[in-house]
Order: sequence, then C-alpha cells, then structure tokens
Amino acid sequence: MIFLKLGGSAITDKTRESTAHTDVIRKIAQQVKQARGAQPALSILLGHGSGSFGHFAAKKFGYAEPDNWRAYAETGAAAARLNRSVNDIFLAEGVPVVTMQPSASARCRNGELIDLAVEPIRVALEHGLLPLVYGDVAFDDVRGRTIISTETQFAYLASILKPTRIILAGMVEGVYTGDPMQDPGAQLIRAITPATFPQIESQLRGSHGYDVTGGMIAKVESMVALVQRMPTVRVHIVSALREGVIERALTQADFSEGTMIHAG
Repeated sequence: MIFLKLGGSAITDKTRESTAHTDVIRKIAQQVKQARGAQPALSILLGHGSGSFGHFAAKKFGYAEPDNWRAYAETGAAAARLNRSVNDIFLAEGVPVVTMQPSASARCRNGELIDLAVEPIRVALEHGLLPLVYGDVAFDDVRGRTIISTETQFAYLASILKPTRIILAGMVEGVYTGDPMQDPGAQLIRAITPATFPQIESQLRGSHGYDVTGGMIAKVESMVALVQRMPTVRVHIVSALREGVIERALTQADFSEGTMIHAG
C-alpha cells in the first residue's frame, strides 16, 4: 500500500491562475501505469494539491475574510476543476482512478480533520481502482470552514489503510536548506527524522508561489508527526519532473532518491 501525492507545484504553474501542466500529469499517469504493470498487486491511493487553482481562488475571493461563504464555494469549485483534469488524463492513459471528493464527507474541528469517508476508498482499492483525493475545502465545527491539504488527508487515512510508503512528488528534488528556485546555494537534505527535525526547521522555506496551506515546512511537519505515530512508514519527497522517478519510487523497495522522512 502506497500513498502518492502529485504536488500542486508540479502539476500546475503556481504563479499563474488556473494553469495546469497537462504534460506533467500525463507523464506521471504513464509511470503509474507502468508501475502497476510491473507489480500487479500494487495498491495505490492517489492525491494531488490544488496548486494555482484552489490557492489562487482562495486569495482572489478573500477566503480569509470571516463569513465569506462565496469564497468557500469558489475555492472548492476551482480545486474540483483541477481534479477533473487529473482524473480525465489518468483515465485516458489507462489508469482506473476514481475521485473521492474530500469536502463531500470531511468534518474538521478547529482545523483538524476528524472524519473522512473511508469505506468508499476501501471498496475502490479492493476492486483494483485508484482512489483519488485532493486538497479541498471542508466544514469546521469551530471555524466554520477550513482547507484540508492532501497531506492532512494522508495523515488521517494512514492509520486506517496502513501504507508502507508515502511519496510526495513536487517540483523540486526534495527538502532544501533554502528555496532552490531562488538560492543556488541551497542544499538538499537527504534524511529527516523526528530527532533531527528541530535542528533544520529554521532553515526550511515555504513553497515557491502561492500556497495557503503553509508550504514545504507544513508538509514536513505533518510527515514527521506521522512517522512518529507510525514508525514503519517511510516518506519520500521527490521531484515529479525527474525522469522515471515516480515509477522507481513505486516499485523499488530500496528507493532512496530525494529526501526521506523516517522514524530513525
């Protein structure tokens, strides 16, 4: 069981509103198909970020303004438009994905995901389908509404579906000491554990472009907490743009590219 997230930074241009990289999505779909062909028993839960769709809509319509419910609707609709594109491309490449709209069942409390429909995901996996979740809006018992990232959903589902690996495929090779898009001296961090994370936390920078879910540091924090709870899980942060990396990550037991987050 492997969770695979396609980062918004890889599948969209996060500096331009509602701009999908359809060629990147197609290449990823082809790699997933090849991996399933090589290992027919492979079970995959897919997810993707909202990139320049959901994040731009949240800013454009003032999601941060209290009681602005139109922004909730517009942000959810934008995220769904990107999801429709991802879904259609995977199906066109012969990968049987089935979208599981997060906002249709998610319940949050003060920003924390406390409930998400799991049974439809289980049934899809049992029939060899690939459930597809994505960064979405959600109702919140305390705040009224919130945004749930794919990492948040992965963290919730991991304790139920028990993945062995989680792959986060973004635009850059892994976690760096600075923003590699702007700092040529930024160094790739090969491994992060709960013990080493406090030492490098101050070096981390947010993702390139707009991101209302907190950027790279939020992703790393979420995954460090996950491996503390589930020490058997390994998390790999890689570049979706690197040739063949997703197929290797899905099929190689000793995969070690990018940054690995583990319990230590």
